[in-house]
Amino acid sequence: MPTKSPTCAVCSVDWPERFCRREGGKAPKDCPTLLHKRLAKDAKEELARDPALREFTRQASIQEGEGYGNRDRGYEYVYPLKPRIQETVEFARRMGYERVGLTFCVGLRKEAAVIHGIFASNGLEVVSVMCKTGRAYKDEIGITREQQVDRTAVREIMCNPVFQALVANKHEVQLNVLLGLCVGHDSLFIKYAKAPVTVLAVKDRLLGHSPLTAVYQCDHYYRYLKNPIKEQ
Repeated sequence: MPTKSPTCAVCSVDWPERFCRREGGKAPKDCPTLLHKRLAKDAKEELARDPALREFTRQASIQEGEGYGNRDRGYEYVYPLKPRIQETVEFARRMGYERVGLTFCVGLRKEAAVIHGIFASNGLEVVSVMCKTGRAYKDEIGITREQQVDRTAVREIMCNPVFQALVANKHEVQLNVLLGLCVGHDSLFIKYAKAPVTVLAVKDRLLGHSPLTAVYQCDHYYRYLKNPIKEQ
């Protein structure tokens, strides 16, 4: 176990001067680019060994670049061109994928129907699987009635991300697109899915599935988040 863990999120070096960005740059003592040169070499060697991995990485980088305009004028002039759903369609095309999985929460079923239509109208075969499919009950995994969302229900259907992943695998999807899965459920899906996974939107029940709103307001209405969080 390394003695120092990376803390890139609070790096003290200005972005243009960072060691990870340019040779001869500055770096704090816990900089992973400085500390883990062997791992950086391993990552490059992995790309060289696996042509499919290298191509996936190459196409992802091309997609990143083509998401901006004004690239000929320099970094300070670039501006975004495309919403993420457009980039998802384009990336699937770049990779030659024909069948995509749309794994979604029942709370976003209306959005899922729209997204299904967008994918289909762009020539993609869509395998869409909702979170409650499989009809497994929460009490089967030890959830008490007090822990249910609806405490008046005798038995409540649980979200079933492992089943969702197995269905996607069974139908041999080439790219999984996640839409609004709960915290933890998304982790389980990613763990059991065979095909690559990308996230179109995450679950945030309070903020209309835009969790960064709380981060942007962390000095104002959500300032309480800077203190130890107590469960409600």
